Amino acid sequence: MSEHTKNAGGAKAKGPKNAKAAGSKTASGGKANTGERAGAKRVSESRSVMTQLVLPRDSNSRWGLYGGKLMDWIDSLGSVVAMRHSNMRTVTAAIESLSFLSRINLGDIVIMDGWVNYVGRTSMEVEVSVEVEDLKTGERRRACDAFLTYVAIDDGKPVEVPGLELATAEEKRRWNEARSRAAVRAASKIHESARIRAEQEGEKRKKSKG
Repeated sequence: MSEHTKNAGGAKAKGPKNAKAAGSKTASGGKANTGERAGAKRVSESRSVMTQLVLPRDSNSRWGLYGGKLMDWIDSLGSVVAMRHSNMRTVTAAIESLSFLSRINLGDIVIMDGWVNYVGRTSMEVEVSVEVEDLKTGERRRACDAFLTYVAIDDGKPVEVPGLELATAEEKRRWNEARSRAAVRAASKIHESARIRAEQEGEKRKKSKG
């Protein structure tokens, strides 16, 4: 996990004022963190935009943007969003999905827009949408979508994050989809833990027989 202790260059994106949404049930059966927690924030309060020009040092031998450089930019913006929502330092817990949709070339302008989709007790899912602007024509095209999970920390320990107010149908859709992904991750962790325990027990039995 990488730790973020200061904001990368990102400006808050303007958004409509959001009203407090009614709480729904989480995948685990508890109340969803949709504004009922004290200090809940609107999606627009942490939404951030970062713009980068692709320079020769960012490009490979075919003058395309290095994938690793794009991932670094995405993670930097995602950390800004997470820190603005939590007002705490954060660590990158996971990059859940990174879909490359279009080539990014030397001289292109890369515009990244990031926002919070979902919050748990200490974690936040951030979505980052990447567009590329042609410097000559001004035309934009979608280049990449990414979903990242961050955990707020204080003194090295996870801490509770503010709730998230959902005002629009789009924000509610994103919340529900992110909640489903969180449930899949939780189930996967349980399965992996059970597999590891079974392997450890098997090794113990082999040693005892030996």
